[in-house]
Formats: sequence, C-alpha cells, structure tokens
Amino acid sequence: MTRGMLQAVCCFEFQFPFSQTRKSRISAELSVSRMFQVAKPDEAACTPFKPDPAFKNGYRTMEMTTRLTWNKEKILQKLLGNVSLSLFYKSSVHKCSIENMLDMCNHQGSTITVIYMPNCIVGAFLFGHYPQMDKKCRNQNYSFYFSLNNTRTTEVFNVEAQIDSEKLAFYSSNEIIFSLIPHESKVFIHQSLMIELGIQYFTSSNYLECEVFRVEGINDDKGYIRRITGVAQYRNGLLAELRGYRPYADLVSEINILLLGPVGSGKSSFFNSVKSVFQGHMTRQAAVGSDVTSITEMYRIYSIKDGKDGKSLPIKLCDTMGLDEKEGVGLCMDDIPHILKGCVPDRYHFNPQQPITCDYPTFITSPSPKDRIHCVAYVLDINCINSLSSKMVAKFKQVQKIILSCGVPQVALLTKVKNYHEVLQEDFSNMNTSMTSQSQIMKIQKMLKIPIYNILMVENYALEWEQDPLKDILILSALRQMLRAADDYLEDLPQRHMKLLECPSLTCVI
Repeated sequence: MTRGMLQAVCCFEFQFPFSQTRKSRISAELSVSRMFQVAKPDEAACTPFKPDPAFKNGYRTMEMTTRLTWNKEKILQKLLGNVSLSLFYKSSVHKCSIENMLDMCNHQGSTITVIYMPNCIVGAFLFGHYPQMDKKCRNQNYSFYFSLNNTRTTEVFNVEAQIDSEKLAFYSSNEIIFSLIPHESKVFIHQSLMIELGIQYFTSSNYLECEVFRVEGINDDKGYIRRITGVAQYRNGLLAELRGYRPYADLVSEINILLLGPVGSGKSSFFNSVKSVFQGHMTRQAAVGSDVTSITEMYRIYSIKDGKDGKSLPIKLCDTMGLDEKEGVGLCMDDIPHILKGCVPDRYHFNPQQPITCDYPTFITSPSPKDRIHCVAYVLDINCINSLSSKMVAKFKQVQKIILSCGVPQVALLTKVKNYHEVLQEDFSNMNTSMTSQSQIMKIQKMLKIPIYNILMVENYALEWEQDPLKDILILSALRQMLRAADDYLEDLPQRHMKLLECPSLTCVI
C-alpha cells in the first residue's frame, strides 16, 4: 500500500456590489491538506475539504505551513524559554502591504518575525504588541534581532521598532538598521548589524518569504524576559571573549588543559560539550561511556574549532584514561609526569601496568613549552562525591602531589549537575552561595584544597539534540576559568623559565 500527501493552496478573491453606492470585498485564502491512500491502481480515497466559517481581520482563518525546519523552530522556542510558536501571517498567502501586515499582527502579543533570505534566515522578537502606525515600540530593551545559521543562532539586542506607511523599521540611535518593505518583498539590513549577526553583506535584497509567529506560553513578566534574553547575551559575550582569547604575553601559541578523573566522570563528555558549543550543534567526537572500565584508552589531544571549517582556537583539551582506586588498573601514576612535561604523543595507547618510556617510537624527548600542560582539571561526578571511597580519595591525593610538585595550576570540574538552572546568580557572573555551600563542594575543597572560585560546575551534553544557552554558559565559564588559571601560571613563568626548561627531573617540570 502506498501513502502520499497532497497539499493544495487555493487563493481566490470575490468582489461584488451590495448596493449601487457600496461595494464590499471578501478575500479568502483556503488551505487544503488531503491525505489519500492508494489501495488499487484505479482507486483513491481522500478527505473532503471543509471550509472554516470563521473570519479574522477580514481573512478566513486557515492552516499554513511554516518554512522553518523542525530544528530551527526548536531553537527559537528554546531561546524564549520553551514556548510555542503559532504562525498567523505569511507574506505569500496574505496581501503584501504594510497595512495588511499590521492589521494581521496587531494585538497578537509578543511575536517573532522571520524573514527568509536566499542564503540565510533573519528576524526579530518583539516583546508585547506590534507597534501602532507611526509609533515606536516601547519594549526595545526586551526585544532582539536574530539570525539562524544551520542549528546556530546569533542574537543582537535592543530593538526599537516603528511602522510607517511603507515599512516596518527598526532603529538604533535614531538610525534605521533593519527594515522590511512588504509591498516590494525587500529587506534592508545595515552593515553593522550584518557583521553582528554574522551574515553575508548586502545593502538590500528581495526576501523569499516573511512569516510572523505569535509566541504562546511566554511569561509576560519583564524580569523573566530580561533573564532569558540575558542568558543569550551573556552566552554570546562569553563566546566572543573565548574566540578572541590569546595566551598570556604570547609565551605559548596554545593552552593545554589536562582532564583527569575517575571512569565515567565526564572527561570526554566535557570535550564534546565544549566542541558542541563552538560548532553550534551537537558533536560526539570523543567516545563516552559509564562502564566500570575506562572507555578512553588512548591519550587524546583535542583541538577546538570555531564552527565547521573554522579556525582552531588556541586551546587544547587533553583526555586521559580514567583513574581507578585499584593498583594496576586505570591510568598509570608514572605516566602523569610525562604527560605534564609534554612527552606523551597524541593517540598514545595507555598501559595501566607499564608507563611510557623514552624508548617509545613517538616519545617526545624535547618538548617545547607549548607541548606542556598549563592547567589540570580534576573531573568528578557531583553525585558521587559523597560516596568516594577512601582508596579513591588516596589516589586523588597521590595525583595531586605529583601535580603540585610541578607547579601546574588546578581546578575541579563537577559534572552531571542536574539543577544547573540554580547554579548561577541572576547576572550569571557568579555562582549562588546556596550552591557553593553544598556538601559536595565543601568536601572537594577540603580534599583537594582548591579555592571555591576554582570549583566549577557544568551539566555536559549527553543525549540532547539541541543546545541550551544556560548549559552553554556553564560550559564556557568553566573553560574561561581554566584559561585564567593557565594565564596566571604563564605570568609567573618568565621568572622560572630557564630553570624549568633545563630541569631534567620529570617530577618537577611544567
């Protein structure tokens, strides 16, 4: 049996007089969706069309299909706090005039206007009702522009909208930076906004389609709007900061961060999460698992690229075999000094019972400062901290003794934080004291003697298909703090530089 879907859109217009001096115009758009089954070559059954008698703003209500893909629609929904989007205006269906657009969009509450260009999708979220003719929008501090690129979104805030007889215009400092001209199907975007949105330069261009969605289920409280839009702003600021990061005084070309922790603590997942944030979509480059034995058996040095085919950032995450409380299982303690010095090559296959030696074919005998580890992150599952065995605590202290003897800075990265929405303060810049006073935090601080500001919390991406801006903030904030610790280390490096480079001892190196 074969199934097919037939969609037909019929648009028609009647015009007839009701009297000698008066004419009335009825415009109707009908959307027909019919599902039929072919049981035999000459037989088909279809559901007959039943017109909706209801009219709205002079137009018959109708079923319309958005051009947004499922993924892009989900991105916009999540951006505004898991809301629903209801399509009620489509330029290819309704009349292409500013009056008609305003008539359809008036008094709909908060809306998202989406404009489909040949090579990109741009738009604006307006908090509150559409502006009235020749009146500016009053909620510009809670509205924003956006662009969609694959599964990545970029937002620019502070939207001031105004409608005149020809266009819907958006202002910044009394200058039009974005305008929509429906009767010409044209859009104008100022060059400065295009740079911020990350789209290809053009002055004005015809768009393929314009759609307006009503945002349903959004909290009308401005504090809520400020927080959800603030999440995106803060996330974008972190991304911009990390994209522009350079190691202190250019002493090294890139920073190496070593991830150490028990099996299943989230070391490989953290790398995957960092890469996902910069790629703009979920990635699973590093194999992850929660088995009792380590999934990671090779030493991996992962580069981080900014977007597909983008440049590599000066940051590398070094993933190791998991620590185990038993001797002869998991990462060999004698491998750690070699890793810290930069002697262990990428893809070295760990042997829990035999450390690497200088006889290994690709052993790096003369590592440069950029090969060395500049920060160590102890990765632990926050849910397992209170149940750490005495043997595992002893293993951590053994590892820490090696690292402290080398002077490498340390942070603790706590993963699998389920209540991650409560981690940060309202402005996202610091952790809530209610989180830092938790028993797990206090135990890690006591065990590893690490300051509270270097105990970081994240919820890694695991099974998700879509990104969460708040998760991104935690992931990016953790990475930034690791880089700050590495920079502090590099700042102190010149005073010890010659001594460290000449030091022959593997237990006292960078």
